[in-house]
Amino acid sequence: MTPEFGAYLYPWDADGDPACGERLAGLGIRRAAVAAAYHSVRALTPRHPRHKVVTAEHAAVYYRPDEDRWSGPGRLRPLEAPWSPRSFGRAVESLAAAGVETYAWTVLAHGQHLGVRHPEAAVLNAHGDRYPWALCVSSPAVRLYCATLAAEVAAQPGISGLELESCGWYGFDHLHAHDKVAGVPLPPSARLLFSLCFCPHCRDGYAAEGAEPWSLRAKVRDALEPVFGGAVQDAALDPESAEAVARMRVRAAGELRRTVLAAVAAERPDLPVLLHARPDPLGFGPSPGLPPEDARGATPVLLAPTRSRTALEAVAAYAGRRVVATVGAVAGLGGDTADLPAWCADLAAAGAAELRLYHLGLASHQDLAAVRATVEKVRQPGLPGRRT
Repeated sequence: MTPEFGAYLYPWDADGDPACGERLAGLGIRRAAVAAAYHSVRALTPRHPRHKVVTAEHAAVYYRPDEDRWSGPGRLRPLEAPWSPRSFGRAVESLAAAGVETYAWTVLAHGQHLGVRHPEAAVLNAHGDRYPWALCVSSPAVRLYCATLAAEVAAQPGISGLELESCGWYGFDHLHAHDKVAGVPLPPSARLLFSLCFCPHCRDGYAAEGAEPWSLRAKVRDALEPVFGGAVQDAALDPESAEAVARMRVRAAGELRRTVLAAVAAERPDLPVLLHARPDPLGFGPSPGLPPEDARGATPVLLAPTRSRTALEAVAAYAGRRVVATVGAVAGLGGDTADLPAWCADLAAAGAAELRLYHLGLASHQDLAAVRATVEKVRQPGLPGRRT
């Protein structure tokens, strides 16, 4: 089956640039995932007629929040973006005029300003350090925030779908301004342990799974110490503790996901919902774990930026379900534009129903030419790929 093509945009890419929608349509793209609620970023806008760089200083929403939804003392609530105020609605209208539909791209459990203002809502690691960029999904306040934000975005006029990023655990990994964290290599096992939360809600969660929280915290610190001491090795808990952690993490992420999806369904039961995800149940970050057997009521969006066997296996893991694969289309951000047609063909053959190109608001003229050639070639029947 021939796949669909979509693209990622920031709202300021289309707001004020009437040619943006026509440019996408001319590439053969009929759907854009446009950021409605997004984290901080500094972004180039190479084709915009009024600006070339946008600096988003903190996580924000690009529409006017409904005050009635966010009333109540001490509630976590989003901030409206002053650098691109209410640009989401105008972007939707501009794209629609060119025949391009909008899915609202929404970041949930990742927002540094909330973690700074409400440190009790942020992940607390085994060493007592807060991760203000990572909201703890065991927290009832965080779950309420995520569900309310998802429902509010779902209510925005003109959208055809909702795409949720970080609908699950976030952790240590974070593309932060001037990051200085690469001095000691952390293997995947250590990154997971360094991302475990020990806030009061999570301590209760571990206890409910049979793990004494303070003893577990000590075990995590002991497992990480050799890694921080310079020994590059796996950092592992004993099997009983590891199983308790896994049960707690999967349960908490599932509760958040069900709460968010229920809130969206109550707002707009007909609205398609997509979740940035990976099949590993313990996955964390922008694409948190979504076990294939739990992928009900939403379409998984999988990261497949460049050719890899892992990406093909992830698509195959959700066999029988609609799957969207996000592909890197910007050479300056690591995209392999020379391999783009064959890689897209391979992802489609593995089962991806839509190929989402990241990120056409940031793309150079050469990148856009590669995208045009890719769309044309992949839509030709019988295009051979290069299976990994």
